[in-house]
Amino acid sequence: MLVLSRKAGQSILIGHNIEIKIIEVQGDQVRIGINAPRDVNILRKELMDEIRQINREAVVDNSRVSLEELNRVFKERE
Repeated sequence: MLVLSRKAGQSILIGHNIEIKIIEVQGDQVRIGINAPRDVNILRKELMDEIRQINREAVVDNSRVSLEELNRVFKERE
């Protein structure tokens, strides 16, 4: 991991077309601005982690379907 120190008003470039600008530093919070092409997805990591956890739980819940239930579903489709 690359760790950089920046002050308010300074920026970091990622590649040629993504700029991360430090807008404000206030206590333990940092406000940033991101300039990137529209086709670049920008998500908060904690939100992505939550979505992954929900998806994992959904897979586990669905994997508890009994063989009898699966057999019934396939027979109904025939």
